[in-house]
Amino acid sequence: MKKIVYVLALAAAIVSCKNSEEKTDEVTEEVVVEEVQNDPKYLSFGEKISDADVISKSQMLEKYETMELGDTIDVKFTSKVNSVCQSKGCWMRLEVGDKESFVKFKDYGFFMPKDIAGQEVIVEGKAFVEETSVEDLQHFAKDAGKSQEEIDAITEPQLTYAFISSGVLIPEKEQE
Repeated sequence: MKKIVYVLALAAAIVSCKNSEEKTDEVTEEVVVEEVQNDPKYLSFGEKISDADVISKSQMLEKYETMELGDTIDVKFTSKVNSVCQSKGCWMRLEVGDKESFVKFKDYGFFMPKDIAGQEVIVEGKAFVEETSVEDLQHFAKDAGKSQEEIDAITEPQLTYAFISSGVLIPEKEQE
C-alpha cells in the first residue's frame, strides 16, 4: 500500500512539473513577441527616454528667447547636430533656429559618437541660459578643433543657450 501511494505521488509531481514548464514557455514567447513589436529604432545614450512629446527646434528657440539668466525648464526637443566634441564626445552643439544650444551630459555620465554632425537627435533634460566665460569658450573651441588664431580671437564672455541632457536618442537609420 505504501508503494502505491509513493508511486502515485511521484507521478503527480512529474505531471505537475511538466505542465508548469509548458505554461512558462508559452508566457515567455508572448512577452518576447511584444518586446520585438515595440522595439524603437533608436540608439539610446544616458537615461532611457522616449520619442513622445518632443518639440521642434524652432519651438525650443522660442522657449530660449523667453528665458533669462538663471531660468531652467525641463524639456525634450529634436534638432540637428552641428558639432560634437572631437576629444571625447563630451558635448555637442544643436541647431536652434539661427543659433545653437550647447549640450552637456548629466553627471558627465555618457558621451556621444564623434561622427554624428548633421544628424537629427532627440535630447531630454534641462534647458537654461548661462554666461560662458572666455576660458571655457576657448576650451570648447580647442575641443572642436579650431585653429589657435580662432581660439585667441575669443575675448568676451557670451550668453549661451545651454542644456544638460539626461538622455539622447539617435535614429538608427542615421547611423547606417
